[in-house]
Amino acid sequence: MSTLHDRYKKEVVPQLMKQLKLSNISQVPKLDKIVLSVSSGEVVKNPKMANTIVDELTAISGQKAVITKAKKAISNFKLRQGIPLGAMVTLRREKAWVFLEKLIHFSLPRVRDFRGLPSKGFDGRGNYNMGVKEQIIFPEVEYEKVDMMRGMNITVCTSGKTDEQGRALLEALGMPFRK
Repeated sequence: MSTLHDRYKKEVVPQLMKQLKLSNISQVPKLDKIVLSVSSGEVVKNPKMANTIVDELTAISGQKAVITKAKKAISNFKLRQGIPLGAMVTLRREKAWVFLEKLIHFSLPRVRDFRGLPSKGFDGRGNYNMGVKEQIIFPEVEYEKVDMMRGMNITVCTSGKTDEQGRALLEALGMPFRK
């Protein structure tokens, strides 16, 4: 079990019950899942690149990533239905807690000129979206094997009903937001 999950159970839940004025422990927002996704226009030209993206995401997340494919054909982008576009992986339960801890304590501090995460990434339902410009901030990615810098989207889904609940949960877990 991750130390972040233990801290959530022991410290964060009572703190959030007080802070959000909740009467029932079941109302406290919790981490549902984390979705990592990478999409690249280069994959359309070179479909074998999808496998390297899958390998990198698998190394970062500790769980096998799946290739995402185009749902519709768009002629302006030279897209046909069903061709690979990128990859994604959904982390739940313990793997999500381990990844979030790794993201907060190891990966985000490695970002150049990092001044905190923007607060505008919330979607109105307590979930948070953020983008990472380079995959090399994760310690699992071997710098020598990287063929090109790729960004990724990270979505942290919480059970919070509002942005305030989601933000309170992520701040209590140590997510570094800008002031």
